[in-house]
Amino acid sequence: MSVTTVSGPVAGASRRTRLVEVVVPVYNEERVLAASVRRLHAYLSGDFPYGFRVTIADNASTDGTWTVALRLARELPGVRAVHLDQKGRGRALRRVWEASDADVVGYMDVDLSTDLDAFLPLVAPLMTGHSDLAIGTRLSPWSNVVRGPKREVVSRSYNLLLRSLMGARFSDAQCGFKAARTEVVQALLPAVQDEAWFFDTELLLLAEQHGLRIHEVPVDWVDDPDSRVDIVRTAVDDLKGMWRVARGSLTAPAAPPSRTSVRTQIPVFAVVGAISTVAHLVLFWMLRSLLPPVAANAIALFVTAVANTAANRRFTFGVRGRAGALRHHLGGLVAFVAGLALTSGGLAALPAGASRAAELAAVIVANGLATLLRFLLLRSWVFAPRKDSR
Repeated sequence: MSVTTVSGPVAGASRRTRLVEVVVPVYNEERVLAASVRRLHAYLSGDFPYGFRVTIADNASTDGTWTVALRLARELPGVRAVHLDQKGRGRALRRVWEASDADVVGYMDVDLSTDLDAFLPLVAPLMTGHSDLAIGTRLSPWSNVVRGPKREVVSRSYNLLLRSLMGARFSDAQCGFKAARTEVVQALLPAVQDEAWFFDTELLLLAEQHGLRIHEVPVDWVDDPDSRVDIVRTAVDDLKGMWRVARGSLTAPAAPPSRTSVRTQIPVFAVVGAISTVAHLVLFWMLRSLLPPVAANAIALFVTAVANTAANRRFTFGVRGRAGALRHHLGGLVAFVAGLALTSGGLAALPAGASRAAELAAVIVANGLATLLRFLLLRSWVFAPRKDSR
């Protein structure tokens, strides 16, 4: 992969000895790039007490973004432009951070949805050595956030999954406003696999696993109504990333999981079930605009049930190879029918004309009961050890 860099002098280097490098990752952001970088540069050139470098990291834009970035690098001291020929926000951050000579590296979204007044409180604990990483959080009681209900639900649900299933202690993995001590992040980067949107979350999870200190700063944040982020695709990619990290941590021991140990099975089943549940709800929500609620639920549950059985077979109950696979999937379909009866019954019990939110709530409650029933059926019947025939 080729990387092109156009650099200018470091702003403030003659009067300040410590350096912060701020990365602005961009992909087809010609419309907002110039105004945002000029606003950021004006803020850093004012009362910010450290030397700074702003790096525009263009990851394979196909519009005029790179031309704008080159112009800004020529015009503004302390601004440089880096071009990568492959997409991926995580890839762009990795390439800049791993080569940085700054004391602290960070990044912020190009739309500058986060109020810049939070940037100094973000990097100050890193400069003093108080913390290793720092993140902006929109989920603090002291944060002031303006955004639509869809993004609010997706964000809170995602972070709830991280805390309940992955054991995360940080509150907001997705806020595009983060920083870290350079030596710390450069030590962590080789272990981070994601190159796209899950990059942040994986880095934070890895930091917590190593006992590093993560500082959180409440932020004022205003949603960009013209954001081009594909919420559904990003959510799916994040769920895949969660599954990969969870699978790695839960299957790390050399010995295979015991097929008879509930203590071993429940955590793995919970991760598989949570990802399946979210996938089920996303599919139901999308299909509901095309189909009646019961039909949308049946299709969504069937699709996720097949994948759920395969995942539980491999990871929860430690069954490998093709032997018995057909029987296991047929048993999984029986569990699917039981779950379908519960969730369809919950929908049928709603009064006529119930809202879409009420339908979703009914599916969530019934799906929780179906999940418990599914575990009991899988453990006691579908994947129960069978005596060898003589």
